[in-house]
Amino acid sequence: MTEEQQPHTQLTTAIDTDSAIIVGDPARVDKAAQLMTDVQDWAYNREYKSILGNYAGKRILVMSTGIGAPSTGIGVEELHNVNVKRAIRVGSAGAMQTGINFGDLIIGEGVVRDDGLSRQYVPEIYPAVPAFNLMALAHKYAPQAVYGIIRSHDGFYMDNNAETEAFWSTKGIVGGDMESGALMTIGRQRHMETLSILNNVVLYEGDLAAGVNDLVNGESAMAAGEKASLKLALDILSDPSLEA
Repeated sequence: MTEEQQPHTQLTTAIDTDSAIIVGDPARVDKAAQLMTDVQDWAYNREYKSILGNYAGKRILVMSTGIGAPSTGIGVEELHNVNVKRAIRVGSAGAMQTGINFGDLIIGEGVVRDDGLSRQYVPEIYPAVPAFNLMALAHKYAPQAVYGIIRSHDGFYMDNNAETEAFWSTKGIVGGDMESGALMTIGRQRHMETLSILNNVVLYEGDLAAGVNDLVNGESAMAAGEKASLKLALDILSDPSLEA
């Protein structure tokens, strides 16, 4: 009997890998392809664009999920359905502390679940945390990254956004995104190992000390951060210790 494709991502178990990188932007899938060999296009349906490739001897899926928790949640569930055991998000973030520059990598040690979707799975008091082994490998390959708690939210244009971000900044939150809370919460429910690696693309409000040069050179710094974040995820997923 022929296996049916997953309805949104069009994945099947024929991908034959336990490891995936998820990104928000479909264009970032093409950036990942440049770092891999033997790249094979898999599917492009709605916001879900996927490829398969090899990196350091490891077969890895890269798939886009679009923006926000709901589409990310669908992607994670369908990855689980085709036997993916490890999923690393490579995305972008806005800094929530001063001193975090364009292109700096922010790696979430945990997530404030300020999104709506993850609450449909478990109560708010349930923690969203990454897999210890993936986090340990992040420290191995990127000891210079910014590590801390991040916040996942559902929108950019609410009237109280600045006030809300200022509140969470005072609590030590290092960055904000829209997908990591859903990834880690759903992943944990499905017995998947997860991690979130974020490229900083927005300086924290009021961080004028970063200087004019950072603003002028921001585009190239962010492009370098995007490449570094993808390479870090590939290095982690291909680390021999995960096969032990």
